[in-house]
Amino acid sequence: MNTARIEKVIAGMHDLGISQLLVSSPASVFYLTGKWIQPGERMLAFLVKENGECCLYANRLFALSGNVEVPLVEFDDTEDCVAVLAADLTDGKIGIDKFWPSQFTIRLMEQRRAIVPVVGSSAVDLARMYKDEDEIRRMVESSRKNDETIEAVIAGLHPGMSEMDGAELYIREATARGATGMSFDPLICYGPNCAEPHHSSDRVTRLKAGDSVIIDVGLVWQDYCSDMTRTVFLGEPTDEQKRVYELVRKANEAGRAAVRPGVPVCEVDRAARQVIEDAGYGKYFIHRTGHGIGLECHEYPDVSRTGTAVCRPGMCFSVEPGIYLPGKFGVRIEDLVCVTEDGAQVLNAVSRDLRCIEG
Repeated sequence: MNTARIEKVIAGMHDLGISQLLVSSPASVFYLTGKWIQPGERMLAFLVKENGECCLYANRLFALSGNVEVPLVEFDDTEDCVAVLAADLTDGKIGIDKFWPSQFTIRLMEQRRAIVPVVGSSAVDLARMYKDEDEIRRMVESSRKNDETIEAVIAGLHPGMSEMDGAELYIREATARGATGMSFDPLICYGPNCAEPHHSSDRVTRLKAGDSVIIDVGLVWQDYCSDMTRTVFLGEPTDEQKRVYELVRKANEAGRAAVRPGVPVCEVDRAARQVIEDAGYGKYFIHRTGHGIGLECHEYPDVSRTGTAVCRPGMCFSVEPGIYLPGKFGVRIEDLVCVTEDGAQVLNAVSRDLRCIEG
C-alpha cells in the first residue's frame, strides 16, 4: 500500500467533506495498492477512511490472499458482497467512485438508509493528476517506445494496405519493443476517414495516392500509457492539405508553448484553438485540445474551453488540435507534455514537419 498516495487521497476527501471513500476503478485501486484487479461483473471496492484505515473488499476468485499488502476482506459468490462491505461503513456521507456499478450503489443505499452516497472520485483523480518522479520516468520511456513504433509504422505504409493492416503493424512493432498492451485500439485512417476523429480502422479502406493518413497510437509500458498522433500524406499533398497541415502544426506548437505552471488548462486550449479559428477553420476543430494521461489514457484534467484545472508541476496531458473536413480529409498532431517547475517537457520527439510517403 502506498501510504504517501493514501495521504494525498485523504487530503482530497477532506476538501470534499467526506470521511470515507470507496474506490473501485482498477487503475485507481492499483495506484493505491500496487495490485491490478479486473473484477468483471463482481464487486471490487477499496475503502479509505479519514483516519488512514484502509481495506480491500474482493471476491475469493481473485486469489488475493497473501498477494496484497493491504487489509483484505474476501467473499464468494454465495454471499451478499454488499452486506459484507456495508457492515464496515459508518452512517452519513460516503464518497463513491464514479465507476462503481449502480447495482452495488443502489443495493448499498437499500441496505443502509443512513448512508448518503456522493461522487468522490475527485479525491483520487486529483492525486493521480500529479505524477511523481518514477511515474514521469515511466511515461517518458513509454513515449520513447511509442516514438520508435510510430516511425516503424510510417516506414511500413504503402499503397493498397488496409487501415487494419496499419493497426496490426503498430501492435506488432509495439509488442516487439516491450509493450505490455495498447493504450487504446490503434487508430489508423486514410483519406475521408481522417475527417472522423475517432474512426475505427477497417479492412475495407485501402491506402491510395493523395490520401492523408492519421496515425493515433499509444502503448503501455510498466503500467503507464503513451499517446501520440501524426499525420502524413501518400504522395504530394494538395495546396489545401498543405495549408491545413501547417495550421494544425502551428496550433500544436502554440498549445505546447502555453504550458507552464500557473496557466489554466483552458488557456492551453485557447492558445491552440485561436490559431485555427483565426484562419477560418474553427468549426472544423470539433474536440477538446487534450486530456490527462497516466495509468489510463484518458484521465483528469480535461484540457478544454471549460477545463478548470491549473497547470502545476507533475501534470501530464496531451496537446492534440485537429482540423476535419467532412468527405475530404483530416489532420491531427498530438504530443504529450509534462508540466515542469518552469515550463513543460514534451515527451514526443517525432518530427512535426510535413511528411510525404512515396506512392
